[in-house]
Amino acid sequence: MRRSTKLQRLLVFGLIGPIVGLNVWLLTQVYRYFEHLITLLAIAAILAFLLNYSVRFFERARMTRTQAVTVVLLATFTLLVILGVTLVPLLIEQATQLLERIPAWLEASRNNLQSLDSWAKARNLPLDLQGITGRISGQIESQLQTLAAQALSFALGTVSGLIDGTLVLVLAFYMLLYGDRLWNGLIQFLPPHIGIPLGISLRLNFQNFFISQLLLAVFMTAVLIPIFLVLKVPFALLFALVIGIAELIPFIGATLGIGLVTLLLLLQDVGLAAWVGVSATIMQQVRDNVLAPRMMGSFTGLNPIVILIALLVGLQVAGFLGVVVAVPIAGTIKGTLDAMYGTKQTAGVATEIVPRNL
Repeated sequence: MRRSTKLQRLLVFGLIGPIVGLNVWLLTQVYRYFEHLITLLAIAAILAFLLNYSVRFFERARMTRTQAVTVVLLATFTLLVILGVTLVPLLIEQATQLLERIPAWLEASRNNLQSLDSWAKARNLPLDLQGITGRISGQIESQLQTLAAQALSFALGTVSGLIDGTLVLVLAFYMLLYGDRLWNGLIQFLPPHIGIPLGISLRLNFQNFFISQLLLAVFMTAVLIPIFLVLKVPFALLFALVIGIAELIPFIGATLGIGLVTLLLLLQDVGLAAWVGVSATIMQQVRDNVLAPRMMGSFTGLNPIVILIALLVGLQVAGFLGVVVAVPIAGTIKGTLDAMYGTKQTAGVATEIVPRNL
């Protein structure tokens, strides 16, 4: 009897892997087919999550829900227009200049490494810096060609982007007004022991995660801009923004952003790259050890290996958008399962991120 039970368990565990793999593959295919629509809905939902705190603030000031949503969205639209008129052209200009200068930086870096390679060979040191340089330069040049093509397509799609942005604001408006009704209606189709913890976990993980990540990204960008200006870093605004956007990727985003900027600056000036890497890393440590624990708590709900797997799966399924939402989705799943099986109280369902001071 016990042997048959063990065989049944082995059979169940053996079927789980293929079923999960098939579902992930189907999810990938569905996303590829509806990629544009899903992206717009996801961005609108994230925007609605972020703006919901402001809407509640105005509601406490005795405004109706519709009035509060209208005021918040008008203020958001005004802010986006101001940024679009002032900041975006400057960023585009710096990005264009960076693409134009990188070939010259590559040539200077190649010459420096060739001199270092000659110095090493004169002393019979087993180094082949010239070969390594050629391979790295080839990879960078191929990536630059891809970026140039994407920049051209981005410029050609500006009108489409404006339409999509307007559609996102409209979707966010209706999500703020009627999102609770829609979500509660969907939750009612689930058994109470699943629907209630799922709703609590999803709200806490997504809403608090994105607000915390956005505030930390703004902190990194705002702090690094004056530091880069003092260090006389070329394209200071662009590089600080790259690191700030990379901060939106949990767990590894800061390292990727700092590494990319440092690598680009290595092509021009090794000393400047070292100063930038050290200063950005110090600010990252301040963010991780001082600000992040107060805003987000610690990553105690999810094992770091689980976080990395979630990021890889999100990248495979939905690209950058999948990476951004992978961790809160994983936290929601774990929080829901914990609440269902009684391992934690329902009030503590959000296991991945529990903000302390927001």
